[in-house]
Parts: sequence; C-alpha cells; structure tokens
Amino acid sequence: MEREGSIMKVLLAAGARPNFMKIAPLLHEAKHYISKADFKLVHTGQHYDYEMSKAFFDDFDISEPDYFLNVGSGSHAVQTAGVIVEFEKVCLKEKPDIVLVVGDVNSTLACSITAKKLNVKVAHIEAGLRSGDMSMPEEINRIVTDSISDYLFVTERSGVGNLRSEGKREDRIFFVGNIMIDALYYGLEKLKACAVTGEGHRWQAGKGAPRVVVTLHRPSNVDDEAKLRDILSGLRDIAKETEMYFPMHPRTRKKIEMFGLDYLIKDSGIIILQPLSYLEFLSLWKDAALVITDSGGIQEETTALGIPCFTVRDNTERPITIEEGTNILVGTTGEKMLDAFMSFKKGGRKSSKVPELWDGKTAGRIIGKLLAL
Repeated sequence: MEREGSIMKVLLAAGARPNFMKIAPLLHEAKHYISKADFKLVHTGQHYDYEMSKAFFDDFDISEPDYFLNVGSGSHAVQTAGVIVEFEKVCLKEKPDIVLVVGDVNSTLACSITAKKLNVKVAHIEAGLRSGDMSMPEEINRIVTDSISDYLFVTERSGVGNLRSEGKREDRIFFVGNIMIDALYYGLEKLKACAVTGEGHRWQAGKGAPRVVVTLHRPSNVDDEAKLRDILSGLRDIAKETEMYFPMHPRTRKKIEMFGLDYLIKDSGIIILQPLSYLEFLSLWKDAALVITDSGGIQEETTALGIPCFTVRDNTERPITIEEGTNILVGTTGEKMLDAFMSFKKGGRKSSKVPELWDGKTAGRIIGKLLAL
C-alpha cells in the first residue's frame, strides 16, 4: 500500500456527525505517525455546512478539514452524485494511496465508489454491520461499501461472520474494536477537564424522578404521521413518571409541526431542547437512568457505559448491544415502548458487559494495521 521511499497518503472522508466522532480518534492517533503517513481530512458537507459542524471539531479538538466539499442535503441520488463529482477532484489532486471511510452514510458510499474507480484502495471502518433490513438506506450503503473495500475494519464479531458469509477474503477482515468508544472516552475525559457551557447546563433534577433522554429522527419513525403520533403518545405516558429530555432533531420538529402533533408535547412534561453539541449531549445522557433512541451509535455508547437503552426499531445492525449490552429493541409502537418501560420501572434491568475490544484503543489498532499492511 505504501509507496516505496515515500510517506503513505491517506484521505479520511467524512460527511455527517457520526463520521466526525469516528474520524477524530484517527486524527489524534495519526499525529504519532507523521513520518510514515500523511492523513488529510475531507469534509463532504453532507448534512451540515461548515459553520454548523464546527462544534464537532471543537468538541474533539481536531483542526479544520483540508477539504470542504459543501455538497449539502438533497435526495439520495443528488447527494451521492454530488459527493462523487467533488471527491473525484480531491483524489485526482492528492493521488492518495488509500481512502478511509467510516460508517454508513451516503458520503461513505460515494467516496468508496469514487476511489475504487480511480484504482485507489479503500478501507471501511465499521464494516460488516448488518440489520437485514433493505428498506434502510444505510443498509444498502454498508453492503455496497463492503463489497468494494480492500480492507474491512470490524467493530464486533458478528461483522466478521457477516463478511465471511458474503465471501470476503479472510486476510482483508480485521476485528479491531469500536472506534466510537474511543471518541466516547475522549469526550468523558474532556468533560472532566472543562465546564460545558450553553444548553448543556440546563439539566436539573426538578422532579427527583429518573432522567430519561430521548432521540428520534429516523425517517421510518418520524415521516409517518400515525407512527409518529403513536410514538409521541408513548413518550408522553413515560414522561409522567420521569424527567424526560428530548433534544429534537430538525427533521423531527418539522414533521411534528407539519402533522399538527404539537399538542402531544405541550404540557406533557417532556423538556424539548435544541440540537446539542456532542459534549453537551454526552453531559446530558451519561448520568441518565434510561435512553430511548432510534439512532445507531448511542446503542453502542450506552452499552459501553452500562446505561439501559430502548431502541425504537424492529431491528439493529449492532446485535452485540443486545446480546451482551444494555440495549433492548422495543419496536415502534407506543404500547410496546410503554410495556418495556413498566418492566424497567419494576427493576427489569438487563445484565450486561462491555464488548470485546471496546477499550478506547481502536484507532491505534487501525493505523498500526494500515502501516503493517
């Protein structure tokens, strides 16, 4: 992979909030290898313009991206095509030895395709995760990216099994652990060292009730009026017995207003917050009694810290969070959510453990493996 007599050139491609959280540990670790590898960050701008995403860079103490493509939002086709066009220009200029992609967003897929068509090797971090649900755009992105990647870095053993069953070469699969946990531990240490300002200081134990933190943004949950009404009704019932905080995603807020469901929030006791920076959000949920979410990464983070998690989905691409962790799939109805909460309220907590190699040292293993290859 490395050009003889020269430094290995690596492009790190990221486009959405979860990507930056996984890229940050790699950038920190890369500082120890500047004589062997040159890492440059490409921010595709898939979900946020630069100013809006700058908070993530500040939270993780990483410098400005070397390239900002400013692709913006749009349909899956428009967004993917935009990233391909702009990322190709970067690849032609930089002539990298390898492109490193993370996660499962459209930028992950687009940058992988672009690199491979230019005969540049691709490494995928979080390879092998599968939900089995082809209605999820992320599942398609994961499968296609893995199918063309040269090196597959896996977070949990199920990913190794999935890749083997799909015919991937054994010498291209590397179980390295979960880089999201590297970012989590970094955030926890930073919270200890500095005060978090702004929205993050508003949490107060007003009721003396258990703190519950909610995130909800998945299109399958919020774009359907009946389903969103049902989920909000379930949250409203749970909020009667808890201190519930809900940092609301712009998409969710827009749909609630569009469907006229504001009445389910009003006078419910649910504390609605603006979207939070990573550190603000971490300061909110790290001491929670329960997290209710339809996201992916928070399933892993709650497992790492031993915090109960209800996932408002019928499936998950992160099965280890259920098999060994604190995660419970509660479906997508208010009734099932409430049933799970009543069991939790009566002491129905899962026994759990931190999964193998979720130790905060994954970035070092990934870079070490890249250089050894």
